[in-house]
Amino acid sequence: MTESQSESAIIVRQLCREFKVRQKSEGLAASVRNFFSPEYKTVHAVANLDMRIESGEIIGFLGPNGAGKTTTLKMLSGLLVPTSGNIEVLGYTPFNRDHDFLKSISLVMGQKQNLWWDLPPVETFEIHRRIYAIGDAEFKTRLSELIAMLEIENCLETQTRKLSLGQRMRCELAVSLLHQPRILFLDEPTIGLDILMQKKIRGFLLDYHRRFKPTILLTSHYMDDVAALAQRVIVINNGGKIFDGRLKELTEHMRPEKVMTVIINNGEFPCQLREGCRLIHREGQMFRFLVKREIVGELAACLYSTGQIADLSIEDAPLEEIIGQLFVSDNDSAATAQE
Repeated sequence: MTESQSESAIIVRQLCREFKVRQKSEGLAASVRNFFSPEYKTVHAVANLDMRIESGEIIGFLGPNGAGKTTTLKMLSGLLVPTSGNIEVLGYTPFNRDHDFLKSISLVMGQKQNLWWDLPPVETFEIHRRIYAIGDAEFKTRLSELIAMLEIENCLETQTRKLSLGQRMRCELAVSLLHQPRILFLDEPTIGLDILMQKKIRGFLLDYHRRFKPTILLTSHYMDDVAALAQRVIVINNGGKIFDGRLKELTEHMRPEKVMTVIINNGEFPCQLREGCRLIHREGQMFRFLVKREIVGELAACLYSTGQIADLSIEDAPLEEIIGQLFVSDNDSAATAQE
């Protein structure tokens, strides 16, 4: 099956997944009654989700804990069967588990592992080569590239259980990419890693995407991952989609102000504040403002013209704050609808 870069890699229509959760009651009598006549509650993990992802895109798939992100990834990779709705991934129905489909995807979960715990990574790589029937020459070339890109040459012969978390995560990425999948599902790939290792993983993923152009669907609670990698974000809450677009669109929609930080040389603040500019923090000669986007340039020019500015920076509000506002707005809307 061939597919041009302009075609959709993933198409999801009205996707739903429900789970029945057994309810537990307090007290001996209730426990005995529940043992013989158990009661169940239906949980809607994913509800009427629609999305389309084009080949070669890097998508940030965001939402709070329990929003349905991991459940969706498991359905897209064929590990779970939907309750209803349709999924097409590279033209395949994932839960049919076609051999060609499985050779075209990879799922990396930060809290799960593909490496064999008691074997060194190099032996897991060899097992993976045989499972995916990768030719000797092709395997050698791909492995050499991944070892160099991920800087893992010093840990290949070490038992996996003895590797640091950062080493293990880089080896997880290597084994997941050996068969060169066309779609890479990443579920919290940098969870638990220190800042330096997070940055290395992000740099690797950007480099790998530039070279091989896989479609990447990324979930992460680290907004630096999303800001550095994602070309577009899909945000879900309570199993449903609440935003789908560019990061810039999300920022402008949820926070139409810029954050301006100004450090003055001495004395009082040199400009008269106007409507659309609000002081949110002051510490000594450092002032931080929320400024409407349309007057940022005018205010910056005014400040520089005074000759009293030691430093001035302009930035968007932190992505964590913007995403948090989106969840609050969605929950408020849901509460209002129920009233």
